[in-house]
Amino acid sequence: MGDRSGVRRFSKTEDTSSPFNQKRCITWFREYTSPDDPDVLGPEGMEKFCEDIGVEPENVVMLVLAWKMNARQMGFFTQQEWLRGLMDLQCDSISKVQSKLDYLRLLLNDQVTFKSIYRYAYDFARDKDQRSMDIETAKAMLQLLLGKHWTLFGQFNNFLERSKYKVINKDQWCNILEFSRTIANDLSNYDVDGAWPVMLDEFVEWLKASKDVRRS
Repeated sequence: MGDRSGVRRFSKTEDTSSPFNQKRCITWFREYTSPDDPDVLGPEGMEKFCEDIGVEPENVVMLVLAWKMNARQMGFFTQQEWLRGLMDLQCDSISKVQSKLDYLRLLLNDQVTFKSIYRYAYDFARDKDQRSMDIETAKAMLQLLLGKHWTLFGQFNNFLERSKYKVINKDQWCNILEFSRTIANDLSNYDVDGAWPVMLDEFVEWLKASKDVRRS
């Protein structure tokens, strides 16, 4: 078991019922890092990790896993983040992570946990040199998190594409979730005097105007 391929085979066949082993978890982590930077798993390693566990990098379960690790930057896991998340999940092998994927997906069904993951996603995905998230990243993350759950998401995405907005700030980001959860699809309970960000007021106006156009 001296070579890297031996470790990889070991990781894939490890019994999922065996107790968590921190040393084995670190050895597994190092399969995805380079000798130049052994404590950081970068984009190439992430691609290989996703391939090994059988998950597409853009799958929402990868966001949940990153949230578990409290990873700071999209596309990267530090060894500390890796250990934090996988120790919590008691995973030190490919097969153990695979056995937890359904559990990670189910976390999205809990409203409180989903809100925590949604808020985390903002800082995780934005460019760390910017205070706000660029609009293209925001649209991709909103698609990932709300695309299947918010009936008005398609219209909201169209609105963003036609709008002047180049970035989304944290307040707007958080309010988009609240809007999707509380405002009826026909907008009947939308309060024009409510404390929604201007972006959402403009979305409502745009949506009402587009409905009027369809009626005429």
